[in-house]
Amino acid sequence: MFKKIGAVDLILMGLALISLIYAEAAWFSGEKEAALFVGLWVPSILGFAIYLKLLKMHSK
Repeated sequence: MFKKIGAVDLILMGLALISLIYAEAAWFSGEKEAALFVGLWVPSILGFAIYLKLLKMHSK
């Protein structure tokens, strides 16, 4: 299972995790608008990662 995880997948997962951590930190520090804005990036990044994975599977 882990052999199919490439560098691009790891980068996108890292970006999603960083976005999530930043959004949580911003929320608890009182910057609620910034937290909501950045928090919406997480599903977008993960959706893009899934799209790239599907393209890669389709091309094989």
